[in-house]
Amino acid sequence: MRNRLFAVLALAILLGGGLAFATYNAINNQPVKTVAAQTQAVVVAAAELPLGTELKKEDLTIVNFPVGAAPEGSFNKPADLLGRGVISTIVKNEPVLAAKLASKEAGAGLPPIIPDGMRAVSVRVNEVIGVAGYVLPGTRVDVLCTESPTNQPQDATSKVILSNVQVLTAGTRIEQDKDKGKPQPVTVVTLLVYPEQSERLALASTEGKIQLALRNPLDQSAPATPGVKPAVLLGMAPAKPATPVHTASSKKVTGPVTQAAPVAAMPTVEMIRGEKRTSEVIK
Repeated sequence: MRNRLFAVLALAILLGGGLAFATYNAINNQPVKTVAAQTQAVVVAAAELPLGTELKKEDLTIVNFPVGAAPEGSFNKPADLLGRGVISTIVKNEPVLAAKLASKEAGAGLPPIIPDGMRAVSVRVNEVIGVAGYVLPGTRVDVLCTESPTNQPQDATSKVILSNVQVLTAGTRIEQDKDKGKPQPVTVVTLLVYPEQSERLALASTEGKIQLALRNPLDQSAPATPGVKPAVLLGMAPAKPATPVHTASSKKVTGPVTQAAPVAAMPTVEMIRGEKRTSEVIK
C-alpha cells in the first residue's frame, strides 16, 4: 500500500513538471511584438542654469517625451534658445520653458530680471551697512536714513524711508552662493524699487547716511515710524507715538486709546427737612 502511494506521488510530480516545462517553452517560442511609442523632442538644461545666464549650445540638450506629455511652453530645438537670458533658475534636466526666459531682444544679465515698472538702484555699503555680509541676493531689507535738514546736530533724524525692499544683487552676484546663508562681503548692493522710491533712495544716499536693516521675508508689515532725534534718543524730549499697523486680522484703530482721568467728587451736605432728604453741593 505504501509503495503504491509513493508511485502515484512520483508520477504526479513527473507529469506536473513536464507540463510546466512544456508551457514555459511554448511561451518563450511566441514571437515578441514591439510597439514603438510616439515621442517628441524637448529641450532641457544640460546643467544648472543660474539667474542671468545667457544660453549657449553646451547649456542645452534634448530629451524625448511621449507625445502630449511635453510641458506647455517648452521648445524642441536648442537653436531657438541660443542667446536668450534666464530670468528664473533652471535645474539640471528641467525642461526650458518660455516663462523662465527673457525675450530675444532683452539679452542676458541683470536688465531682463527687472520687472516692468520697477528700477534697480545701487548703493555703496560696508560691512556695517550691509549687515555683516548677510544682505544677499533675494533677501529683503528696510532702508534707514540719518540726516539733519538744518545741518544742525540737534536736528539730525534717523527714519525708515523704505520698507520691505528686495535685494537684487550683492556686488556683481545676482544669486546666493550654494552655501545658503553664508555671509558675503560686498561694497555695492543693488535694490529693486519703484521710480518714486528710487528718488528717495538717491537723495538719502547722497545727502545723508543710509543703513540697511535685514528682515524676515515672511514679515510683510510696514510700520510708519516717526523717526528719532538725539533729544528723544537721550530721553530729553518725549517720543512721538508710532502709527499703528493695520492688518487683516486686527481691529480698526482710529487713534491712540487714552483712558479718561476720574473726576474728583465734590463735597456735599445732606439736608433733612421733615420727611425730605436733599444733598447740597458745597462750592
